[in-house]
Amino acid sequence: MLTYAVKLTRIPGKVVEGDVESLRSVGFSDRDVLDICEVVAYYAYANRIADGLGIDIEDWYPEGDA
Repeated sequence: MLTYAVKLTRIPGKVVEGDVESLRSVGFSDRDVLDICEVVAYYAYANRIADGLGIDIEDWYPEGDA
């Protein structure tokens, strides 16, 4: 799951059906794959909106972890 999530985050254009099949082969349902994809996509979207608007990281968030 994490391999898929990282690939979808870093190189989304390289995600192929085989990546989804790998998730299925270890027991993830199609709904699970959809949920994983939606969460990864949402965070990418939200981060790009925040970056695009110049929103600063909250004071409580440790530096270097963003």
